[in-house]
Parts: sequence; C-alpha cells; structure tokens
Amino acid sequence: MGMLFWFVIAYWVVSVLIGLWAGSKVHNTRDFAIAGRHLPFYMVVATVFATWFGSESVLGIPATFINEGIGGIIADPFGASLCLILFGLFLAGPLYKMNLLTIGDFYKKRYGRTAEVMTTIAIVVSYLGWVGAQITALGLVFNIVSGGEISQFWGMWIGSMTILIYTFFGGMWAVAITDLLQMVIIVLGMVYIGGEVAEIVPGGIGGVVQHAVDAGKFSNFWPSMDLVGIIGFAAALMTMMFGSMPQQDVFQRAQSAKKLQYAKWGSVLGGSMYFFFTFIPMYLAYSALLIDPEMVKTQMAEGGDQQMILPTRILNHAPLVAQIVFFGALLSAIKSCASATLLAPSVTFTENILRPLRPGISDRNLLRAMRWVTIIFTLLVTLYAINSDSSIFEMVENAYQITLVSAFIPLVFGIFWRKATNQGAIAAIFCGLFVWLGCLIFPAAETVLPPQFAGLLASLTGMLVGSLMPQFVKNDPTVFDRLKSGQMAEIIPTTEQPQPAE
Repeated sequence: MGMLFWFVIAYWVVSVLIGLWAGSKVHNTRDFAIAGRHLPFYMVVATVFATWFGSESVLGIPATFINEGIGGIIADPFGASLCLILFGLFLAGPLYKMNLLTIGDFYKKRYGRTAEVMTTIAIVVSYLGWVGAQITALGLVFNIVSGGEISQFWGMWIGSMTILIYTFFGGMWAVAITDLLQMVIIVLGMVYIGGEVAEIVPGGIGGVVQHAVDAGKFSNFWPSMDLVGIIGFAAALMTMMFGSMPQQDVFQRAQSAKKLQYAKWGSVLGGSMYFFFTFIPMYLAYSALLIDPEMVKTQMAEGGDQQMILPTRILNHAPLVAQIVFFGALLSAIKSCASATLLAPSVTFTENILRPLRPGISDRNLLRAMRWVTIIFTLLVTLYAINSDSSIFEMVENAYQITLVSAFIPLVFGIFWRKATNQGAIAAIFCGLFVWLGCLIFPAAETVLPPQFAGLLASLTGMLVGSLMPQFVKNDPTVFDRLKSGQMAEIIPTTEQPQPAE
C-alpha cells in the first residue's frame, strides 16, 4: 500500500474524529434529528450540496454520460438539482413554519396515522438504493487506493461502519459539520483536478467539449417528438425532481436551518451549486477518451466497469498530489451523502413507526431508539449493497420511484389544496403503488407508460377522486388551516427554545 492509501486513511480518521466531536452538541432528539434548528445559512448550503454530491455525481453520472450522452442523465443532475431548487422556492417555507421533526409528521398531522405509516415505510425503503450506492462506492474506493489489498467487500464494511460511528453519536450536527468540511474539499479538489487536466489534454477544456460535441454527446437531450419519447423524457426528469421532494434528507436540511429564509435559499443555492459542479467529473471522465482511449474502450467493453473510467484515469495519468486531492474529494462526496442518508430513514422510522407504539416514551429513550435504528439500518443497507448487481447510477435513480408514486402527490396537495382529505391521500398512495408495481411485474405495460409515470398518474387520480367523492374515512376539515398557521406544530423536548420562523 502506497502513500495514496495512507493519506486517504489519515483524512478518513480526521473526519471521523470531527464527527465524534460534533456529538457533544447532541442532548436530545431535536439536536440529533435537525441540529436543534440552529444551522446558519452557509452550513445549510453546505449540507444540501454535500449530501447530494455523492458517488453517483463522481462515478455514476460521468460513466452514464460517456455511454449514453446527455440524454442519459436527465434524471440526475437535471432532475435532482431542479428538485432542490423547486423545494426551496415552494415547499421549504410552508414546511418550516409547521415546525415538525420528520416529513412523516406532516403526513400524520395532515392525513392521519394510516397515511403516516404508508408513506414512512415507502420513504425508508427508498433509501436502500441511495445509501446502497454510497456503500458500493466506498468499497470501490478502498479497493482502488489500497492497490487491491482491501477487497471491495471489506471496503464496504469498513466504510459503512466508520460512517456509522460518527452518525450514531453526532446525528445531524455531525452530518452538518462534516458536510461543511467535505464541501470545501469537494469544490477545491474538483477545481484543482480540472485545472490539472486542462494542461495535459489537447485543446484544454475547449478540446474536451468539442470532442464531446462532435461525438454527438450533447445532441440527444430533447426527446423524439412523439408520445412515447415525450413521456419517457418526462418520466426520467420527474423521477428525481418530484420523487426526491418527499424525502427526509431534503426536509431535514430545511428544518435544521436557523431561519426560514435560510431554509428556502439554502436549498436553492445548494441545488444550483450541485448542478454546476456535476459537470466537472463528467469533463474529467470524458477527457480520458483523449488521453487514454484504450483504457476507456476496455472499461466500456463487456466485462469492464464504466464506473472505473475516472478513477483509473486519475491513477494512470495524474501525479500523487492530484491523486490525493481527487480521492479525498471523492471520499468527501461519498461520506457526506452516506451519513445523511443513513440518518434520515433512521430518524423517520423511529419517530413515525416506533414512537406511536410507545406512548409517553421519554425523549432520552427516543434518542436511544434513533441510534439503535441507525445501527440496524446500516447493517441492512450494507448487506443490500453487497448483494446488488445494479450500477451506482441505477441504484440512485430507481430509489426515488417509490416515493414519486406514493408520497409526492399527498405532500403537494396536502400543502396547497384545502380539499385534500385523508381518504384522498390513502387512495393516492394505494393507487400509485398498485399501478407502479403492476407495471414492474408485467413489463408489457411499459411500452407506452414507464412504471413511475403510470404510478404518478394513478396517484394523482386517487387523490382527486378520493377527496371529491363522499368521505368514508374520518377527516377533520380544520386540519389544513391549523397546520398552515402553525397551530399543530410538533412540541419536542429540547434544552433550548427553538428558533421562531420568520
């Protein structure tokens, strides 16, 4: 094992120690779940950006771009960045004023216990794919930097267990503080590597872009102007744009902000940064076609691994300093994303599934339960990643289909449509899931409508029909107004008074 490995290990240890130090700020569930609502604007931006700039941004998206062109990455970064921007502009404000601990609390207070349980389970399950992608990437990185001495299998376990350590103790405080450090490393590292590559690639940045243009990589963004093409484009865009909105990690960052304006504009700025910076790894990976076309050909051939193009290109054609910077940035991206996506489903499951089963549970015991659930979820998602044969990009993209078809419509209609009822929400969840699963089980149904698009339409239909028809499910018509005014805000024990919404 060479110098690169030991530099990576040193950085890894330092970041874990910082995360453990952040644990000193955790005194109750509010601190663990949403950092006590004390994050300043720059930390909100950092945690939004760093959480989303994960393994798929550095490894998955570039590989997909080389193989399929810009038409293959509609979901991410286009749909993903639009999700954060639209969430900040339209949803962050109303949700922040409700002063809730989890996104599941919104469904509970707006639609009742049944909708809370159904959406919470869907949200938790959706995280398997996203966290699994980060664990897979960690195994890949440890295998590469150790020169093969650490297998990808053991790399996954080492990575997931060390991230678990500081997430277990520090919660959202640990995630936010380490995200700030990791955002700085990501930004500076990617800019530095980009400058190094520009000096050795024929024609510099312009040469790489022109080569991609000549190869037709930017010519397939818009779909063919027929029904199937347009629907396919819309489905790819909406999967992450809408499917990511009813997620605890997005909600958590807005709720952790010290002020309402921080919640809104932190998400908008973080999403905008994410969009622009994802093009740097694409540029770096595509430059390998000009520097080492044989390596790219080998990795893209059957039996190769397209996700290895960028790491291999850095190892073969960059000096040690550039290698350290690149893999430091890569690890930062993966760790920030993995820690956040381990915390989010664990907090949601504990608050919205376990807590109602233990009425009167103390805040101390609830915090202990959140930590134990974090351990269990980490073990489950690591096993899932080890046994999955999907690519990093596929795992991330597929993760959001379940929340798109089950939780998105009830969230948006619950905030903006006074007539949305408990019955409509349950119908939306059930119809969306039923149609989506039906399309997956019977693939012939995909010929016109992709499964997630069909599921979204079914969810919309269920909400409209279920809310407008005679009500057979108990519904309180005053909930909408009370929730919007903050009269139903969650009261959570805390050592400090929460910051008021502006």
